[in-house]
Amino acid sequence: MGMRRRPLARAAVVGGVAYHAGKKGAQNAAAEQSQDQQIADLQSQQQYAPPPPPAPAAPAAPQAGGADMVTQLENLKKLLDEGVLTQAEFDMQKQKLLSAS
Repeated sequence: MGMRRRPLARAAVVGGVAYHAGKKGAQNAAAEQSQDQQIADLQSQQQYAPPPPPAPAAPAAPQAGGADMVTQLENLKKLLDEGVLTQAEFDMQKQKLLSAS
């Protein structure tokens, strides 16, 4: 009777290991399939993403009109008073406006 127990115990161990390996393999396959699906979803989103918005248009060149120049100088002065422009930047922009006329 002692001889018979060993083959049964051995078969139970082998069967248990095989069951666990199969279960773990199925879990790994499911996880890999899930990851593949996520990658495919991200790739399809990237393909159909709307194009980036166009860059804003450059401001129009200032006209040489006297009233327009006064308005621009007033705007520059406001920027200087608000601290957006330094005195050197203000002087440089002012010279550009005056030389364009």
